[in-house]
Amino acid sequence: MTGRGRILVVEDDPRLGPIIRDVLSASWDVELVATRVDALEAALHRLFDVLVVDRRLPDGDGLDVVREVRRFRVTTPALMLTALGEVHDRVSGLDAGANDYLVKPFDFDELNARLRVLTRGADALGRVVEIGGWSFYPEDHTVHSPYSGRVALTDRESELLAILAAEPDRVFTREQLLSAVFERGEQVGTVDTYVHYIRRKTERDLIATVRGRGYRLGTPA
Repeated sequence: MTGRGRILVVEDDPRLGPIIRDVLSASWDVELVATRVDALEAALHRLFDVLVVDRRLPDGDGLDVVREVRRFRVTTPALMLTALGEVHDRVSGLDAGANDYLVKPFDFDELNARLRVLTRGADALGRVVEIGGWSFYPEDHTVHSPYSGRVALTDRESELLAILAAEPDRVFTREQLLSAVFERGEQVGTVDTYVHYIRRKTERDLIATVRGRGYRLGTPA
């Protein structure tokens, strides 16, 4: 794990795509794909801090990528890249679930600035997250119980709970949580072990099991 943010770039231009990847790689871990199908595969099965999606793809509209991930309750911020700069084009992108819109040609300093703005909200998670009657403080690695006060979490327990809390309606697979929180070489059973640790320290309903799919944030009393 690098500690850097992760970006999915969806761009089919054989020259522009690698340039975007190389420029952003100075600050981010970047995955570059060129089709709608590959974009959906990546966005729905791996974790990213932000999506950068071109409108015109060889197998469809980039807006369909955003619509589809929103349908699965993936709330990862999305920025659309496009040559379509009319007002109605920007409105259609925002209506589809995009968070921002940047018209080609663009300046990379502006792209980086917009990405910082889109991901700034994730940093705010470090203050307090209410989970039912519990209060989670990611920066402090603690959960405050409505009954017994402060409960300390380990780094890994806190990272795991923070991911679930960032998108409370999303079901995360064990594989997604494994790649986001744990070191390479760990087995998916490690995720189950740490979910057990968190539940034992707090209560079982803090993390919900979705049978056959994975885990999501729970709704404890």
